[in-house]
Amino acid sequence: MRRLIGEIGPCSLRPNVRRSPFESLARAIAYQQLHGKAAESILKRFIALFPGKRFPRPEDLLAMKVPAIRNAGFSRPKILALRDLAAKTLDGTVPTNRMIRELADDAIVDRLIEVRGIGRWTVEMLLILQLGRPDVLPVDDFGVRNGFRIAYRRRSMPTPKHVSRYGERWRPYRTVASWYLWRAADREKQGMTVL
Repeated sequence: MRRLIGEIGPCSLRPNVRRSPFESLARAIAYQQLHGKAAESILKRFIALFPGKRFPRPEDLLAMKVPAIRNAGFSRPKILALRDLAAKTLDGTVPTNRMIRELADDAIVDRLIEVRGIGRWTVEMLLILQLGRPDVLPVDDFGVRNGFRIAYRRRSMPTPKHVSRYGERWRPYRTVASWYLWRAADREKQGMTVL
C-alpha cells in the first residue's frame, strides 16, 4: 500500500454531503446495471417530471403515476424499488441526513438493505461517497478486488474473504485503502503500470 500511495499521490476522495440518503439511493437504483450515460439520461427525464424541484421528495415520487415513471425510462423492477425507497423513507426506515450521521456503519447497512433493490454494496458506496465514513472496505466490489490483485501482484482475483482479512491491517482507514485500490484498477484500464 505504501508503494501505491507513493505512485498515486494524496487521496482526493471528497464526499458529496449535500444529497439526502433518499436521493443518493434513488440515483444508485437508476445506475444499477446501466451505462452511466444511459442512467443519467433516465434521471434527467425522471427529474423533469417534477418541475421546479432539484430532486423529487419521497411523497412526490409516490404521488407520480407509474406509467409516467416508466416513460422516463425506468424498468418495472426499478420502479418498484424506487417506490419502496420512498415509502421506507417516509416510514423512517431510511433515515434523514441528520439521523444517519448518528448511526454506526453496520446499523446503516442493516436498515437500508431492507429497501427493495438496495444491497450491501450500494450502502457501502453511500457510506463512502456521501457520508465520508473512514473505515469502509467494500470487499464485494470488483474494482477493489481487482485493484488488490494488481497492487499486490496476484495472478488470480482475490476472494472477498481474502481482501477482508488482509484489509484488517488498514483499519481505521479502509476507505482510503479502497480509494487507492480503485486507482490501481483505473490505472491498469488506462494502460499505466503499477510498479
